[in-house]
Amino acid sequence: MAQKKNSFITDDLDWAESQLASWKAYVESNPLHQLKDRIEWKPTSRGGTIPMVISSIEQQGKFLQETMKNYLSLLEVVDRLREKEETKKEARGSSIVPGRMRKMESP
Repeated sequence: MAQKKNSFITDDLDWAESQLASWKAYVESNPLHQLKDRIEWKPTSRGGTIPMVISSIEQQGKFLQETMKNYLSLLEVVDRLREKEETKKEARGSSIVPGRMRKMESP
């Protein structure tokens, strides 16, 4: 059975572009040379607390690199899909209808 194509592709592309913007902002706000180990205090069984590394510099750096890789992959896909949408609009004739082809209004 034939499946209906996604008619809301532009909404999905807009969403993907907003995700790209948030990923880019995150990477830009966390430069590799300024990363520090994230440490939180973990409660012990005797009621005290000890420092615990939640995320090391290496883990954070790897996450940033993966995010950049995913950003570039998604950017490529979004650009390709935007180009397809533009060619579809051109093929559909999104231009102005000539006067001779418009319906005449009756007086």
